[in-house]
Amino acid sequence: MPQQPYSVEQVANLLGLHVKTVRNYVRDGRLKAVRIGKQYRIAREDLEAFMGGAAEPAAETAGRRHMEASSIVQIDAISPEEMMSLGNTLVAAAVSRRPAERPLRVETIYDEERASMKIIIVGGVADTAEVFRLVSTLVKEPA
Repeated sequence: MPQQPYSVEQVANLLGLHVKTVRNYVRDGRLKAVRIGKQYRIAREDLEAFMGGAAEPAAETAGRRHMEASSIVQIDAISPEEMMSLGNTLVAAAVSRRPAERPLRVETIYDEERASMKIIIVGGVADTAEVFRLVSTLVKEPA
């Protein structure tokens, strides 16, 4: 059974982007979508192509070893501006990968009240380690 297409809001949440940004990608033709009534719908394959990775058929992956890491990085005392800059950089790094690489998901959550950011990373172990290195480089830890 084919998977239901994503809404613009779902894609925005998955990529850690603003809904308007995703709509602009659709309007610019950077992200393929179908208009149904007044809403856009994005197929899983089109989203994966946009992110730089294609889904492998289940039959091809059966029997092959796969390692994946799911990680959460929490950063306290971060301003909304720093959070947006860091989040956009990480998401851009995740979507700008070569098409042959396994998908890497990076999502961000910001709690304004606590000035706290969480970065959720799901992907291959080596790719996740690269995201850790990038975060470590971009965020200055207190001395």
